[in-house]
Amino acid sequence: MNGESIAKFSEKVRGRVVGRSHPDYEGARKLYNGMIDKRPLLIVRCVDVADVIAAVNFGRDEGLPIAIRGGGHNGPGLGSIDDGLVIDMSLMKGVHIDPTTRSVRVEAGCTSGDVDHATHPFGLAVPFGIVSTTGVAGLTLGGGTGYLTRKYGLTIDNLLQTDVVLANGSFVSASKSENTGLFWALRGGGGNFGVVTSFLFQAHPVDKVFAGPIAWPQDHARAIMRVYRDFLPSAREELGAFVGLKTVPSMPPFPEPFWGHRICLLMICYDGSEEEGRKALAPLLKSLPPPALDWTAMTPFPAVQSMFDKLYPAGLQWYWRGDFVKALPDEAIEIHIEHAAKTPSQLSLMHLYAIDGAVRRHGKEDTAWAARDATWSMVIAGIDPHPQNAGAITRWTKAYWEAVHPYNLAGAYSNFMMTDEGSARVRAAYGDNYGRLAALKKQYDPSNLFRVNQNIEPAP
Repeated sequence: MNGESIAKFSEKVRGRVVGRSHPDYEGARKLYNGMIDKRPLLIVRCVDVADVIAAVNFGRDEGLPIAIRGGGHNGPGLGSIDDGLVIDMSLMKGVHIDPTTRSVRVEAGCTSGDVDHATHPFGLAVPFGIVSTTGVAGLTLGGGTGYLTRKYGLTIDNLLQTDVVLANGSFVSASKSENTGLFWALRGGGGNFGVVTSFLFQAHPVDKVFAGPIAWPQDHARAIMRVYRDFLPSAREELGAFVGLKTVPSMPPFPEPFWGHRICLLMICYDGSEEEGRKALAPLLKSLPPPALDWTAMTPFPAVQSMFDKLYPAGLQWYWRGDFVKALPDEAIEIHIEHAAKTPSQLSLMHLYAIDGAVRRHGKEDTAWAARDATWSMVIAGIDPHPQNAGAITRWTKAYWEAVHPYNLAGAYSNFMMTDEGSARVRAAYGDNYGRLAALKKQYDPSNLFRVNQNIEPAP
């Protein structure tokens, strides 16, 4: 590839083509995970679908490895590639609401906060994650779990249609009535099958919710985790509740006497009134000691979604591992408590996100996401602002995961996987669905052009 080919390509796109000599290069190449430093050859800052088509054709014809960036929140840094082409859609932020059908068209550069901002005035919400800076595209293509999961299912269970640029540069739509195999694969199969430029979601009536953190000293974690485990199967689906083992950060808005204290956290989000929420929580709380901190209150849903944003700005050091969890025996709880007591930084954590309820109203074969019988999606995350602590948080995360993994299912949520876990883990994430995914990969991307991801290899 030479300067002439780059110049011709630049003429075909409306967005900027940022090379290594461009003044915006250093800013454009930065990743959410500060632990990862990549130097792409070119970054195409697309502004529309035509730019994406041109970029896919250029990258393919020039033999460049291609990475796709949507909202830019990817933990393992798969939104970039050394010496390759980054198709950056972070400027494509259109959101269109149809109040009559309660459907929401979302472009691929949006974060969940962008969508919440647009839907909330209509009293609507799409089930996304728990941090508003999370990119919609990556979250959705991986499956999507969050506060509304138990009531409305995964993000992909609320996906109606997608627009996709394929490896050959063609543009197609996929839904339950059009390109049905592709639509099946996109619901959990990641960015393996093409560049999704927009998503059409079914939204739901959500306005204010009864939500907030409830925390106890970590000395009570054993009792809390057992009670939570036993309570969850009978809990109302309106109640989203995840359990976390973590440390109170030494910063506002947390009361200074709590700074640096290890806690067991229940993060609550009840889609309903405060009276209904407290009634739903009562069976859980009645057998637990009084919490040290209870910030539950009626809150606008977008405020709940953004509650953790300031704790996790872009540029921190991250290393995480995940698992799907079906059961939580006492032996596993003991391992959690042992390793959580050794967190190497105040931001490091373990969360168990509930993925039961409405998720189980779909079969394992209905979408690429196959973990319909799991109860939780676990993430262990070593997080720290300082690069010199990258080794410590990585070692802690790996040791914790290796100790507790024997009690979990073989696979994990693909959005909670790093790049050093191997192809066997990717296969385990999809279970019996992997064979069909590999066949669809061969159909839509036979040369594995889109391989900078948790890669599904084309079938032989």
